[in-house]
Amino acid sequence: MFSATWPAIIQEIAMNYMNDPVRLYVGFEGIVGSNGENCIDDSLSANKRVTQTIEVIEDRPRENRLREILRNNRSKKRILVFALYKKEAERMEYQLQRDGFSVCSIHGNKHQAARTQALADFKQGNSQIMVATDVAARGLDIPDVELVVNYTFPLTIEDYVHRIGRTGRAGKKGLSITFFQPSDKSHAGALQQVMKQAGQEPPEPLMKFGSTIKKKEHKLYGNFGPRGGAPMKKPTRIVFD
Repeated sequence: MFSATWPAIIQEIAMNYMNDPVRLYVGFEGIVGSNGENCIDDSLSANKRVTQTIEVIEDRPRENRLREILRNNRSKKRILVFALYKKEAERMEYQLQRDGFSVCSIHGNKHQAARTQALADFKQGNSQIMVATDVAARGLDIPDVELVVNYTFPLTIEDYVHRIGRTGRAGKKGLSITFFQPSDKSHAGALQQVMKQAGQEPPEPLMKFGSTIKKKEHKLYGNFGPRGGAPMKKPTRIVFD
């Protein structure tokens, strides 16, 4: 079995059908806590070539701060801005176009032909900025994205890692800037863990939210898991750097 992503829920299902599996990681190993157990999704790891900048910010100042960031990075070849909702992406595209930025967007409210055209415009340099929902966080290979801005924090830390992974590809360095609102505080611990694993120090304003990482529950069985609470056997790992 080969997979670019390996969510915890799929791991649990797969463990019901496999005996003594061997896991092969190409690139990075999972994030492991001090007790040796996985803190968040196994094999989840941020690209160490991406410099992660976290800005703790309230909701209202975000728009002006985004414009400031975009103006200060006009020399960047491609900038990817992530929104959480389709309506939010539409509104951001309209406002940025009105402000004179070269921008396109890709989200679920657009027909496939419009999404394909927007992606082509972004890749060909007709648009410097692309506003996107998480439909662009995985599976799209867009070269030379130099900056990723998380205007709204995603629903999961896994999506955060995939978002910032759109930059720093093919051996190049990248930059991500993430707006972290007080309402996102439940992700603070996992975000700190991702940054530390990548060799980066979490900023003090983020640390103030605490470092607790919420334990994941099985979507169907809660804390008991598909095996009635029996611990799953840890597989042998062979990690290739």
